[in-house]
Amino acid sequence: MIMPNFLIIGAAKSGTTSINAYLKQHPQIYMSPQKEPNFFAFEGEQLDFLGSIAEGYRQGIQTDLETYQRNFQAVSHEIAIGETSPSYLYIEKAAERIKYHLPQVKLIAIVRDPSERAYSNFLHHCRDRLELYQDFETALEAEESRITNNWWWGFHYVNVSRYFLQLKRYFEIFDRDQIKVYLYEDLQDNPLQLSQDIFQFLGVDSQFVPDMSAKYNTTGIPKYQTLDALIKEQNLIKTVYQFLIPTKLRKQITANLSQRNSLVKPTLTPELRQKLQNRLKEDILQLQDLIKRDLSNWLK
Repeated sequence: MIMPNFLIIGAAKSGTTSINAYLKQHPQIYMSPQKEPNFFAFEGEQLDFLGSIAEGYRQGIQTDLETYQRNFQAVSHEIAIGETSPSYLYIEKAAERIKYHLPQVKLIAIVRDPSERAYSNFLHHCRDRLELYQDFETALEAEESRITNNWWWGFHYVNVSRYFLQLKRYFEIFDRDQIKVYLYEDLQDNPLQLSQDIFQFLGVDSQFVPDMSAKYNTTGIPKYQTLDALIKEQNLIKTVYQFLIPTKLRKQITANLSQRNSLVKPTLTPELRQKLQNRLKEDILQLQDLIKRDLSNWLK
C-alpha cells in the first residue's frame, strides 16, 4: 500500500490548514482527503481523552495502519504524497513512529509566536464551545491539572507552544535536509514565496501559483454568545424550528444568522503576554539556535 513521502507536522494554529490547502491545489501533489488523521501520534492506542473534543476530530483519528493507508489509495501520477497532522510535533511518540514507518520522509513544520499561538488556540476552542472558561488566564491556570488528568492535547496551551524540545526530537533522528521549518510570519508576509519554497523542497514544479484568496480556520469569539448557542446547540427552540421550517430555507436562515454573528478577536493583554513570554523565554532562545532564525520579535 502507498504511504506518504512528506508530512506537515505542525504546530497547531500556525497556518497548517492554509499550507495544506495551497499544496492540495498543486497537480503534482496528493494530499490525504482526511486532514489530521493523526496516525503517527496515536498508532495502536485506545483514545481516552478527557475534557471537550470536537466529535468530528475524534472520529477522524486513525490508529491502525490499514485505515491510514486508505487515505492514499487514490494516488495516481502525483510525485509528492502527504498529509497534515499538527499533533505530530507535540506528541512525543510521533517522531519515532514516523522514523520507523517513513525513514526517508520529508517533514514540514511551521511555528508561531508562542504567546499568540496559545491565545489563538484558546479562542478557537471558545469559538467551537469546547473551552469551559471564557477567561484565558483562568484556562492557563487549569492547564497543569488538565495535563495530569489526560485532557486532549489541544488544551495544553503553553506546553504546545514549547517548540524547542518538540523540534529537537526530529533533528536528532532525521537528517537536517529532510526538515523544513518556517515561521508563521513567513506565511503572513509572503504566502506565495513560502508555498513555492515548499514545492521546491518536495521536488515538484516550484512555479505553480495556488489560489490564496480564501482564509482558513479563522479564530475568535462570536459577537453574541446566546445566539451562537441557539445556532449550535440542541434546544427546544431549535427542535421546533427544525420541525416547522423546510431544510433548504432553514440552512439559508442559519447561514445568514451565523454571518451576522461574526467572530470578534479580543487582543491578548500586555500583562498576560509578558507572563507568557517569561515562561517561554528559554525555549524561544534555544529554538532560535536550533533553527537558525531570529526570534527576537517573539520576546518584545
